[in-house]
Amino acid sequence: MSLPALADRAIVLGVQARDWREAVRLAGDALVDSGCTTTEYTEAMIRMVDDHGPYIVIAPGLALAHARPGADVRRDGLSVITLAAPVEFGHAHNDPVSVVIGLASAAADAHLGAVAQLANAFNDPAAIPALAKATTREEARRILDGGSTVAAGA
Repeated sequence: MSLPALADRAIVLGVQARDWREAVRLAGDALVDSGCTTTEYTEAMIRMVDDHGPYIVIAPGLALAHARPGADVRRDGLSVITLAAPVEFGHAHNDPVSVVIGLASAAADAHLGAVAQLANAFNDPAAIPALAKATTREEARRILDGGSTVAAGA
């Protein structure tokens, strides 16, 4: 299983967020803008953190924002948001966050497969800092595809 295509509108680099809610909302907005989800899905992603805590902060500097598959997902998709200044999510070990990946899956099996693919992309410890510093969409795509982080300025 491969990652869903990453549309240009789903990659937003170097943006400001006041807090984790705004960071997650930016990731959700990019999913909406790329036609993958509705705004209700964005609100569901925020509720997941409100209800379950900062479990979405899966590695130092990286949050994987998502909600349950359902009617608010039009098609599988990803968004990538890099923050100009990292924000705190409240995670004891992995704060602050500088990269937020939004994940939307129409079915649970696709959701699990996409999470596994993302884990592979971030096996390289230089990938998260390189993605945080990416200045072009092509650079961000290359890093997520497991491309050289050296070429991305890590």
